[in-house]
Amino acid sequence: MTGIFFGSTTGTTESVANQIAQELGISSTDIHNVSETPVEATDKYDCLLLGSSTWGCGELQDDWYDFIKSLKSQNLNGKKVGIFGCGDSESYPDTFCDAVGLIYDELSENGCNFIGSFEPKDYTVTDSLICKNGKFVGLAIDDCNESSQKVSERIHEWCNLIKKEIE
Repeated sequence: MTGIFFGSTTGTTESVANQIAQELGISSTDIHNVSETPVEATDKYDCLLLGSSTWGCGELQDDWYDFIKSLKSQNLNGKKVGIFGCGDSESYPDTFCDAVGLIYDELSENGCNFIGSFEPKDYTVTDSLICKNGKFVGLAIDDCNESSQKVSERIHEWCNLIKKEIE
C-alpha cells in the first residue's frame, strides 16, 4: 500500500501529489498533508512518496521540518521511499529541488529503500542536491518555467518508473 505525504505552501506540491495519486491509482484518503498528519500515519504503508517544494536558498518547505525529524525516528526498514519536489530552475539553479535531496539525505541512514531515481535527461540543471552520482534521486518539477504539458509528462514518466519499482 502506498501513501503520499506532502508539504505545500502555495499549492503546487499538493497539485503534483494529486497528479501522482491519479497516475498511480492512489485513493485521496492516502494523500496526506504533513502539516495536518501525525508521523505515525506512515506506519500502515509499505511505500511512501514524499513531496516538498524548495524554498529560500535550498530549504525544505516549512511543514517538513518537524515531520522529517519525527519520520527519522520511525522504523523505515524495508519501506520503499520515493521523493518528489518542486523548484525554480531559472531563478535558483544552484538549489533547484534541493528539498528532494535534503529528504533523501535525512532518511538515507534509516533502512528504507529509495525508488524513483533516474538520469536527468532534458533538464537544464543537474548539479543541485537532488543529483547524486549523476542521477536525480527523485522527481523534479519546475512548474514556474516549464509548460503544464511538460510537467504532466515528467509526472507520468516518473510514475511509470515507480510502478515498476513497487510491483
